[in-house]
Amino acid sequence: MIYQITYTKDGDGRNKKVTRPVKDRAELMALRNSKENMELLAKARQGDGEAKAKLLQLAYNIGQVDGLLAGCESQGSFFFHDVDCYDAEQSKAIKELILSKKDEIGLRMLERSVGGGWHLVCRREKGKTILENQVRVALALKLEMDTNTHDLQRVVYSTSGEAEDLVYLDDEIFTEPMSKEECEAEWKMLKEREKKGLEEVPAGAKKANKHYKPWEDGAAGLLPLSRGSQRGSEQGHETGHETGRETVVQTTPTPPNLGGEGCAEKTPQIVEADERTRFIFRECMKEEGVTESDLTDEGGRHNSVKMVLSCCNQLLSQGETLGVLKELMPDHWQDENIQTLVNAYYTEYLNTNQRLTMFQKRVFRESRRISSQESGYRSQESRSQESGDEPQSELSRIFASKTPPELPPTLPKLVKAVTSCTPARFKATVAQAIFPPLATYPRQLAFVYTDNQIRELRINCLIVAPTGTGKDSCTSQPLEHITAEMEQRDEINRERLRKFNEDYNSQANNKVKPKRPADLIIQCIMSDITKAGLVQRMAEAQKAPLYVKLNELEQWDKIEGATGKSNQFTTLKLCDDESNKFGSDRAGTQSVTVSGKLHLNWNANTTIPKVIRYFSHVLTDGPISRLCLATVPKGEIGADIAVFGNYDSTYDEALKPFIDNLRSATGVIDCPQAKRLARRLKQECAEFARLSQDEVFDNLTHRALVHAFRKACLLYAANGMKWEKAIESFCRWSLFYDLYLKMKLWGDLIRHADDDVHTSKRGPRNLLESIPTGEDQIFRFSDAVAARLKNGKSEEGTMNMLSQWKVRGYILQMTDDSFKKVKPTKQ
Repeated sequence: MIYQITYTKDGDGRNKKVTRPVKDRAELMALRNSKENMELLAKARQGDGEAKAKLLQLAYNIGQVDGLLAGCESQGSFFFHDVDCYDAEQSKAIKELILSKKDEIGLRMLERSVGGGWHLVCRREKGKTILENQVRVALALKLEMDTNTHDLQRVVYSTSGEAEDLVYLDDEIFTEPMSKEECEAEWKMLKEREKKGLEEVPAGAKKANKHYKPWEDGAAGLLPLSRGSQRGSEQGHETGHETGRETVVQTTPTPPNLGGEGCAEKTPQIVEADERTRFIFRECMKEEGVTESDLTDEGGRHNSVKMVLSCCNQLLSQGETLGVLKELMPDHWQDENIQTLVNAYYTEYLNTNQRLTMFQKRVFRESRRISSQESGYRSQESRSQESGDEPQSELSRIFASKTPPELPPTLPKLVKAVTSCTPARFKATVAQAIFPPLATYPRQLAFVYTDNQIRELRINCLIVAPTGTGKDSCTSQPLEHITAEMEQRDEINRERLRKFNEDYNSQANNKVKPKRPADLIIQCIMSDITKAGLVQRMAEAQKAPLYVKLNELEQWDKIEGATGKSNQFTTLKLCDDESNKFGSDRAGTQSVTVSGKLHLNWNANTTIPKVIRYFSHVLTDGPISRLCLATVPKGEIGADIAVFGNYDSTYDEALKPFIDNLRSATGVIDCPQAKRLARRLKQECAEFARLSQDEVFDNLTHRALVHAFRKACLLYAANGMKWEKAIESFCRWSLFYDLYLKMKLWGDLIRHADDDVHTSKRGPRNLLESIPTGEDQIFRFSDAVAARLKNGKSEEGTMNMLSQWKVRGYILQMTDDSFKKVKPTKQ
């Protein structure tokens, strides 16, 4: 059946989802083609997340239900299946494939999703779970599946009833053949099947994976969909309850749950988060590739919590989990769907006899050490909160840390492929360094930024690290293999240019000189190129980007044609600016007289002392904000030599599809996912800038955000204009990794550009956290002044800061001299 989902409020004012059956085709079309839904759909397809959240919501998995969606225990005869796709041609091919196998998979409805993928509703094989049916559909179609969409209460944002959106509809879908009692009995039987491990699916289907391929995970032995799922409702009823082969699960005694009992509590006592529970939860977030922004993202909040729960419910009690969620997502942890999800994981999915994974064992051991010191931590934490010495929020911790933020565990496919042969110590370095050469393949490719301006893929990477850390050796092979195809073409054109010069110079002055070939495209230029040579290469590149790799940053002096204080890095700044003007006017007949736009991507290496001296005269003139930085962690004295993988033909084959996609990409592209990501990152940076009152951080974020956006767009283009979730966590990491290094190298130097300060003491911090308060959260004007003075700021700006905080809703003014903190400051 099809149910429309609407909302009502309970006694506490919280939204509750309510079901209403859609009776027939006419009613469905009226809902889908309503003026409101069509207007929202048009906005949603332009990347408006708020409009998407207001679209018509339908549910297909449930059976006979009347009332609230939450807590329903009625399994229907149909099930929802999602196929992601963001490429128009591929989407068309997928549609034809699905329709060609509609009888085989029991298709009852096919609609185009908001993002261009496809929503399927198929007849469920009775006696088999939604996940089992989804795996069989994926096997029949050989299409990736999302393993996160098999929950009974799945709600779907619907599109229009137009022919291009609603491609196929069978009226059988409006009738539930099972009675209410049969639907409830089916649900109970399937829950038992799940608990006992009787589902006929590969092990990988049980893990959160948006791009799961069951045919690559030992699913070859699974039977195709039975004929019962292909026939009508009466025939489908005859299928019977097949339970399949019983799976033997090896178990070992599980260590005692750190937070108490491992089972769900009927009325869970919320345990406020502490160092141990935060540590466990955050380690599980890293393991699943979930970031804090994912937990507050409107579109992915539910699935993100689900992924972490599957990892942490063996290590935390339900009350402890709720305590951490309360801290990490204060505005949403009490949402009905989140509360229902948490309760389900502790009542239905938790198996205390299940063997702990190697990851869970490690986290368990490390958390025990934290637990043994917890009383000491608590007393220290209370003292630090009073004194304001220890940062508590995530960004405060990042910038106060002695090491840069760690690379996310789940990487975008392209980054994973390029770093596949890189030892763990160098992965972050290589992950930052690969973008300049990759961005040189597309020609005239640009993306629409959040300000509606066009941003080309202008990217650089400067590796700043101590001598002997392997700055060049860790990146040389990946960069050489990325540029190999360009280099081969360039060598051919260099030989043609050499022959032309010989022919030209061999001709007497009174003879007709040969004309210079018009197609001498050379993109990978030499590091000792002069400005005139750069102008010539730019002119001959036919609007393709150029690329240069500098072993030492000082080689940039050759390009600029200046050194020392006279070097204002004009060319370096132009490289990052769209619509720049670059060229030369010369009087000689053979001189280069060209003007145009310079698009030069570059990699370079240097050491910390050198880079500080190199930019010491232009701290506030723009070059630093245009850099994208990386570093190499210093190894232990006497450490073993890092062993790299084989950069062979297999490695090249893994990179080839991505490079081919980049080479063919062109035009101005609007990527709504990249724009949403940029807006979220901008909001996060702006929030922290307001709370830290750090102008240097605020200024550096503007171009750093553009760099992160460009990387997201490049990864999107390399995937064939297809988005993947890992892009978000990776680009967020890349942004704060870059900003961390800039603040450590130049933070205080920029603040005191006219002073003799040569080292940075710390990164920005949340000033609102620094103001001490009692339990009533009240503080006085003098407390705010003291906090500013302690952090090196003047008393003069205190009133302006408090006024801004009041407008933003961080504080309330109680009297002329007292204020109250009212909003959590998790920045």
